[in-house]
Amino acid sequence: MAIPEGYKANFQTLLKAAKNEDLALVECTDKTTGKPAYVIAAVNGVGPDDKMELVPLAQLFDGSPYEMLIPLTIPDKDEHNEN
Repeated sequence: MAIPEGYKANFQTLLKAAKNEDLALVECTDKTTGKPAYVIAAVNGVGPDDKMELVPLAQLFDGSPYEMLIPLTIPDKDEHNEN
């Protein structure tokens, strides 16, 4: 199964932000449920109103991911080296 290009791009953004120490753990509100949602966001400098711009990249699991997902598998060496 191939990972979509948009996800790969977001992962690269996440890695770059981590390298530059530009990551933040933030609490947001889920638009659908109104409940808190916790996300990893990249800090993208200062916006036009002198506030930090946060770009959400990943949402943390609400519960145990081991109970929610089928176990992960390690990709074949050839598949892993395609990119």
